[in-house]
Amino acid sequence: MRQADVAAVAAIEARAYAFPWTPGIFRDCLDTGYQCWVADTTDGLQGYGVLSIGADEAQLLNLCVDPAVHRRGLGRRLLRRMVDLARWHMADRIFLEVRPSNPGAQALYASEGFLPIGRRPRYYPASDGREDAIVMALDLTAPGPRRPSSAD
Repeated sequence: MRQADVAAVAAIEARAYAFPWTPGIFRDCLDTGYQCWVADTTDGLQGYGVLSIGADEAQLLNLCVDPAVHRRGLGRRLLRRMVDLARWHMADRIFLEVRPSNPGAQALYASEGFLPIGRRPRYYPASDGREDAIVMALDLTAPGPRRPSSAD
């Protein structure tokens, strides 16, 4: 993701969520140096992911696919890219939060090995107040793709 992508990313975010991130949040993520990636297809930008990495841990802050192209595998490809980036940066775990009202996202994360480890009460804004978040984690120290070594 580049600063020039922020308007398109924010437009997807607004189509996907009732309480979207602002363009300023995406700009701040880029300025902070987070791993911000887009899925730019022949049909244009269709999804994105934002990952923070530090202290041997990664946090998937946002993963979104344009609702017009759901159920085509793009979310899974983006998620796998974020996990690969966390591994590349030698994180031991990757965490994320997901809404209980989003069973599709929960199923995607579970199918990729994420396990629920807790809840954050009243984490998300919701039309009727606040909604809890399910916290999920993936252990990246388990056997999987090779982690980079100093020889690489």
